[in-house]
Amino acid sequence: MSRGSPLVAVVDDDEAIRKALSRVLRACDFDVEGFCSGQAFLNALPEIHPDCVLLDLHMPDMDGLEVLRELHSRAFKAPVIVITAHDEPGVRAYCLATGVSAYLSKPIDRSVLQQAITDAVR
Repeated sequence: MSRGSPLVAVVDDDEAIRKALSRVLRACDFDVEGFCSGQAFLNALPEIHPDCVLLDLHMPDMDGLEVLRELHSRAFKAPVIVITAHDEPGVRAYCLATGVSAYLSKPIDRSVLQQAITDAVR
Protein backbone atom coordinates (compact mmCIF):
# COMPACT_ATOMS: atom_id res chain seq x y z
CA MET A 1 0.00 0.00 0.00
CA SER A 2 1.47 3.35 -0.96
CA ARG A 3 0.75 6.64 0.69
CA GLY A 4 0.37 9.93 -1.09
CA SER A 5 1.34 12.08 1.89
CA PRO A 6 4.19 11.74 4.39
CA LEU A 7 3.26 9.84 7.55
CA VAL A 8 3.99 11.77 10.74
CA ALA A 9 4.04 9.90 14.06
CA VAL A 10 2.89 12.18 16.88
CA VAL A 11 4.23 10.96 20.24
CA ASP A 12 2.74 12.96 23.12
CA ASP A 13 1.20 11.80 26.39
CA ASP A 14 -1.28 14.70 26.47
CA GLU A 15 -4.33 13.52 24.54
CA ALA A 16 -5.62 17.05 23.85
CA ILE A 17 -2.27 18.13 22.38
CA ARG A 18 -1.95 14.89 20.40
CA LYS A 19 -5.41 15.39 18.90
CA ALA A 20 -4.81 19.08 18.17
CA LEU A 21 -1.49 18.36 16.47
CA SER A 22 -3.08 15.55 14.49
CA ARG A 23 -5.87 17.85 13.26
CA VAL A 24 -3.38 20.54 12.25
CA LEU A 25 -1.15 18.06 10.44
CA ARG A 26 -4.05 16.48 8.56
CA ALA A 27 -5.15 19.98 7.50
CA CYS A 28 -1.60 20.42 6.14
CA ASP A 29 -2.05 17.21 4.07
CA PHE A 30 0.08 14.91 6.21
CA ASP A 31 -1.01 11.43 7.24
CA VAL A 32 -0.87 11.09 11.03
CA GLU A 33 -0.57 8.28 13.55
CA GLY A 34 -0.77 9.25 17.23
CA PHE A 35 0.90 7.54 20.18
CA CYS A 36 0.24 8.18 23.87
CA SER A 37 3.73 7.17 25.02
CA GLY A 38 7.24 6.59 23.83
CA GLN A 39 6.91 2.88 24.51
CA ALA A 40 3.68 2.63 22.49
CA PHE A 41 5.47 4.28 19.57
CA LEU A 42 8.53 2.01 19.85
CA ASN A 43 6.29 -1.06 20.07
CA ALA A 44 4.54 -0.03 16.83
CA LEU A 45 7.72 0.46 14.80
CA PRO A 46 7.79 -3.03 13.30
CA GLU A 47 4.38 -2.30 11.72
CA ILE A 48 4.59 1.40 10.89
CA HIS A 49 7.23 3.33 9.03
CA PRO A 50 6.79 7.05 9.67
CA ASP A 51 8.45 9.58 7.43
CA CYS A 52 8.87 11.93 10.40
CA VAL A 53 8.38 11.74 14.18
CA LEU A 54 7.01 14.59 16.26
CA LEU A 55 8.29 13.69 19.76
CA ASP A 56 7.28 15.32 23.03
CA LEU A 57 10.23 15.69 25.36
CA HIS A 58 8.46 15.49 28.72
CA MET A 59 6.40 12.32 29.14
CA PRO A 60 5.98 9.98 32.11
CA ASP A 61 7.63 6.55 32.21
CA MET A 62 9.78 7.03 29.10
CA ASP A 63 10.67 10.62 28.23
CA GLY A 64 11.63 11.93 24.81
CA LEU A 65 15.37 11.68 25.50
CA GLU A 66 14.99 7.98 26.30
CA VAL A 67 13.00 7.51 23.10
CA LEU A 68 15.75 9.29 21.14
CA ARG A 69 18.41 7.02 22.65
CA GLU A 70 16.36 3.94 21.76
CA LEU A 71 15.79 5.17 18.20
CA HIS A 72 19.55 5.69 17.80
CA SER A 73 20.27 2.20 19.13
CA ARG A 74 17.88 0.82 16.49
CA ALA A 75 19.53 2.90 13.74
CA PHE A 76 16.16 4.56 13.06
CA LYS A 77 16.47 6.70 9.95
CA ALA A 78 13.37 8.93 9.83
CA PRO A 79 13.81 12.53 10.99
CA VAL A 80 12.70 13.44 14.50
CA ILE A 81 11.33 16.82 15.56
CA VAL A 82 11.36 17.39 19.32
CA ILE A 83 8.54 19.45 20.84
CA THR A 84 8.40 20.71 24.40
CA ALA A 85 6.50 23.09 26.65
CA HIS A 86 9.60 23.44 28.87
CA ASP A 87 12.44 24.73 26.72
CA GLU A 88 15.80 24.23 28.40
CA PRO A 89 18.95 25.49 26.61
CA GLY A 90 21.09 22.49 27.65
CA VAL A 91 18.45 20.01 26.53
CA ARG A 92 17.92 21.91 23.28
CA ALA A 93 21.66 21.74 22.55
CA TYR A 94 21.78 18.03 23.43
CA CYS A 95 18.83 17.19 21.19
CA LEU A 96 20.23 19.14 18.26
CA ALA A 97 23.63 17.47 18.79
CA THR A 98 21.96 14.04 18.53
CA GLY A 99 20.76 14.95 15.05
CA VAL A 100 17.11 15.87 15.54
CA SER A 101 15.74 17.85 12.62
CA ALA A 102 14.21 20.58 14.76
CA TYR A 103 13.49 21.53 18.36
CA LEU A 104 10.22 23.44 18.74
CA SER A 105 8.63 25.04 21.79
CA LYS A 106 4.91 24.72 22.52
CA PRO A 107 2.65 26.34 21.60
CA ILE A 108 3.80 25.69 18.07
CA ASP A 109 2.82 27.96 15.22
CA ARG A 110 1.15 25.97 12.46
CA SER A 111 3.30 27.39 9.67
CA VAL A 112 6.52 26.77 11.66
CA LEU A 113 5.45 23.18 12.32
CA GLN A 114 4.48 22.57 8.70
CA GLN A 115 7.77 24.00 7.45
CA ALA A 116 9.83 21.97 9.95
CA ILE A 117 8.16 18.73 8.83
CA THR A 118 8.40 19.61 5.14
CA ASP A 119 12.12 20.38 5.55
CA ALA A 120 12.67 17.20 7.55
CA VAL A 121 11.07 14.83 5.03
CA ARG A 122 12.92 16.28 2.03
